[in-house]
Amino acid sequence: MTPISKPRSLALWLAATALCSAATMVPSRARTTAPDSSQSTPQPAGVHAKPLAPAKRSSAVSRSSFTGGASQQTVTDTLDTNEEHIVVNAHLDQRRAALQPSTGATTYRFSRQDLETIPGGDNAPLNGVLLQAPGVAQDSYGQIHVRGDHNEVQFRLDGVGLPEGMSVFGQALMTRFAHSMSLTTGALPSEYGFLQAGVIDISTKNGSADRGGEVSIYGGARDYFFPSLQYGGHAGKWDFFATGDFVHDRVGIENPTSSFNALHDLSNQYHFLGHLRYTADSNTRISLTAGVSNAEYQLPNNPGQQRQFANPSYLGSSLEQTNYGSVDSASLNERQKQITDFGILSLQKDIGSNISLQASAIVRYSSLGYSPDALGDLVYNGISQRAQRSVFSSGSQTDVTWRAAPDHTVRFGYQAYVERNISKTDSVVYAQTGEDETGAAVFNGDTLNIHDGNGRTGWIYGLYAQDEWHPLHNLTINYGLRFDGVDEYTHSKQISPRINIVYQPWHGGVLHAGYSRYFTPPPFEIVGGTQLSKYANTSAAPGTLQDSTVKAERDHYFDAGFAQEILPGWHASFDAYLKIAKNMIDEGQFGSPIVLSAFNYRRGQVHGYEFATNYDRGPFSVYGNVAWSRAIGKDITTAQWNFDPDDLAYARHRWIHLDHDQRWTASAGGSYRFWYKTGHPLMLSATMVYGSGLREDSDIPNGASVPQYVTFNLSLVQSFEDLFHMSFLKRTQVRLDVTNLFDARYELRSGTGIGVGAPQYGLRRTILTGISQRF
Repeated sequence: MTPISKPRSLALWLAATALCSAATMVPSRARTTAPDSSQSTPQPAGVHAKPLAPAKRSSAVSRSSFTGGASQQTVTDTLDTNEEHIVVNAHLDQRRAALQPSTGATTYRFSRQDLETIPGGDNAPLNGVLLQAPGVAQDSYGQIHVRGDHNEVQFRLDGVGLPEGMSVFGQALMTRFAHSMSLTTGALPSEYGFLQAGVIDISTKNGSADRGGEVSIYGGARDYFFPSLQYGGHAGKWDFFATGDFVHDRVGIENPTSSFNALHDLSNQYHFLGHLRYTADSNTRISLTAGVSNAEYQLPNNPGQQRQFANPSYLGSSLEQTNYGSVDSASLNERQKQITDFGILSLQKDIGSNISLQASAIVRYSSLGYSPDALGDLVYNGISQRAQRSVFSSGSQTDVTWRAAPDHTVRFGYQAYVERNISKTDSVVYAQTGEDETGAAVFNGDTLNIHDGNGRTGWIYGLYAQDEWHPLHNLTINYGLRFDGVDEYTHSKQISPRINIVYQPWHGGVLHAGYSRYFTPPPFEIVGGTQLSKYANTSAAPGTLQDSTVKAERDHYFDAGFAQEILPGWHASFDAYLKIAKNMIDEGQFGSPIVLSAFNYRRGQVHGYEFATNYDRGPFSVYGNVAWSRAIGKDITTAQWNFDPDDLAYARHRWIHLDHDQRWTASAGGSYRFWYKTGHPLMLSATMVYGSGLREDSDIPNGASVPQYVTFNLSLVQSFEDLFHMSFLKRTQVRLDVTNLFDARYELRSGTGIGVGAPQYGLRRTILTGISQRF
């Protein structure tokens, strides 16, 4: 619900409209065709727009009109304090969005209305929302893959990038935090660095756009219990917002079997987001955003496992006979805990009518701890390892826009982070006592304790400058340079040119093409310094002692496409892309601790196509996306000890599919609002996700794919504007959500493939209900 259900005064409506005409989220047809960077602007508070279907596409030129501070003050003099606060913040939101336009890139936007339309609404996991955008493939552990890349996704809050953390399962950021959200892909302009497959920018809820409170209780099948509370408001020049929730369920991690319920899969999580802003005047704003995520998971068990400690000499040995049957794989007790805390302090300032800037200081701490089943892990894996990793990052980001001339807008800035990474493990392993006649290792029941640990401090940085040039009224050229460097486990630098061209040849049509040189530092938080010599002559000895340091990835990225308004309310778009990579970074899960580890392919290539269409008219909206992708790599050159020597030998001179390569991905959805002009609308919505299947081993590494699947989700939401006829109570909402409506049994991972640790199946049919009350 928007903060102003009815315009308080004609003056407020006219002022907000005048200030944000370039930034207002107009009906969906403008999202595809308008050559305006302001389409990346969050919807200003107090400005209404038609409901929009999720994941609309925009290939937008970055041209905005701006209102100076003097004229702004003239308008706001006629408004009361609250109205002035709303208008000023709308003006500053517009200026902030203009600092980071997506000129020539492809952006999919989720407005507040879109997020509420998706089954689950604010209760839906963030990765589930993003699956409704083209080219986003589903994976286990809550991971997503954008355009064939592995986790090269960066998150931004109100335009400020968050350093990477240790989260593996689910997300530290919740859909509930977002007032609106966007996913930007393609050939990105030079202000975007480090992780560049997709940029997810969340415009957080705040006291201006999300005034009032809401309490919600949501739950149902599998012990699902999800209470939440939020409250926002403003007083004078201050506004604030806070939201918190608690999640208890038995679906924390994907089931390793196709059964309806997983064994040992309890999770408890809580999340918090706080937002405080001080608006000094129409040109100055200071904001503080802080968040906490704390999650504890049981790792689900896979019953009936008989192949224990998988060393050939162990199978059939006296030690195996002793251990066999002593541990049941259905009764293991492995656990993992994940913590993320972050804070962002930002100053936004307009200097005159031509210069805007935002400067931010950022801190983030995250940790991951794995507790093994002491005997079970040893028996089944040959190693029982208690693992702890943490990373603390601090840094700053500054972005400046200078409107140098009517046809030139210059942008420049930097990002820099100092990071401290600590890794500790305590392992119990079997001691090797000798070799048999074939040379294979022989073990007895003796065990060894091995402690391993290391820490390192490093930093990454990036600087950029670019010029947005309008040589013609329907042509925009955005060109720039970016300089990035990393000094952590690896040390390297790169200058990256980038250019995007956007052309409007006719009304309702937009063509775009771009080239970007990318530099991606290896993920510091998951690059370890394991001392392999400690594990020699034990049951945890790797197949090879090679452990080359993970390198930075360097890419040539090409993207082109077009978008067209076919009829009023109906839009379609097409995109094609190609990435040619050197030292392509991939990630895998090796061993019992669910800790991803990074490695490089010497060469890599990703290319694909995306098609999207949507129709939005009155109370009805529908959309559909389909994407084709191919991701391949050759020659694993770093972190080799994690791999089977045969796989290393095969991939050394041959192209293989990446484990997350999915040929076809599709999503679709729609909604209809009955009685939408009354105070008690009823919304019916549905979404669909299709995947042709991620990779698994055949007679060659990653040579096959798991079976294709399709799932449907359904939602029914009934709203009442004034159900209890009490002045302090506002909207009441009752909802019914069904995940996997037809109870499809589908496999995300088979447990085979390079970097794949265990089988995982998608969630079976789950029915959840909830009630929320605004006040």
